[in-house]
Amino acid sequence: MIVTVTMNPSIDISYPLATLKIDTVNRTNKVTKTAGGKGLNVTRVIHDLGGDVLATGVLGGFHGAYIAEELKKAGIKQDFTPIAEESRDSIAILHEGNQTEILESGPTVSKDEQAAFLEKFEELIKQADIVTISGSLAKGFPPDFYQKLVQIAQQHVVKVLVDTSGESLKQVITAKQKPYLIKPNLEELEALLGQAFSLEELDDIQAALSQPLFEGIEWIVVSLGKHGAIAKYQDTFYRVKIPKIQVVNPVGSGDSTIAGFAYGLSKAMPPMDLLKMCMATGMANAQENKTGHVDPANVKNHFEKINVKKIER
Repeated sequence: MIVTVTMNPSIDISYPLATLKIDTVNRTNKVTKTAGGKGLNVTRVIHDLGGDVLATGVLGGFHGAYIAEELKKAGIKQDFTPIAEESRDSIAILHEGNQTEILESGPTVSKDEQAAFLEKFEELIKQADIVTISGSLAKGFPPDFYQKLVQIAQQHVVKVLVDTSGESLKQVITAKQKPYLIKPNLEELEALLGQAFSLEELDDIQAALSQPLFEGIEWIVVSLGKHGAIAKYQDTFYRVKIPKIQVVNPVGSGDSTIAGFAYGLSKAMPPMDLLKMCMATGMANAQENKTGHVDPANVKNHFEKINVKKIER
């Protein structure tokens, strides 16, 4: 089973507008509300692919109840820890080809609630083969909280895929216990290392990923958007190139990439196929109106067209 962790879920609200008018009333009749947060996008895509998945994290208040009900309607297994404060909203205004976002910081989770979640995670991990950890931490959590989850998973010999950024990512990769995979995009890698990279100089990225800082991490997948990815598996580097597609909604494509990798890993796919699978799910998500959804037939179609080559050093 794949367990997905979302420590700051939200109701994702999308308002499409022909034009965003400032300092006046804007009206729309096409509002969409989705159980959101990066980890829940991962969950839905794995579910779409037919994978055995369970969602966990923290939920609170009326918003939390709405998120739980939406997952239930979709037939997705869940086991969340209740918290006192209200889960957040994340608002996206789609206008004139742009996306303007208003993101609440979310609830503050108490130390007792954190302890209750860790107790639950200890139980869930006994049923898991793979864990994905995605997105930000709610307020109250220490920056090394994800590292605690990695440590618990390692004690049970469970592979952990981490998709986060900033201090949480730094804490994860500098600790003794390493995740199985990290998936920074180029901007996140630059922020982590304090170094600028160019797509014209992929050797620099390879050199950066070969630093002692990353020792012990089996997989590093650096997503390059429409340019595909560069990946490192153990001591082997791969360049992934993807075909051009018509993008409908790119939000959640990074989460879908993690979902594809987790699903492929659960099916014991070899390295090159894992990379094709995770890129194919990211592409398929970008062609859906709804965030965090894929059509398995479209995933299969993209899979056949993705080019993966070993980089000779």
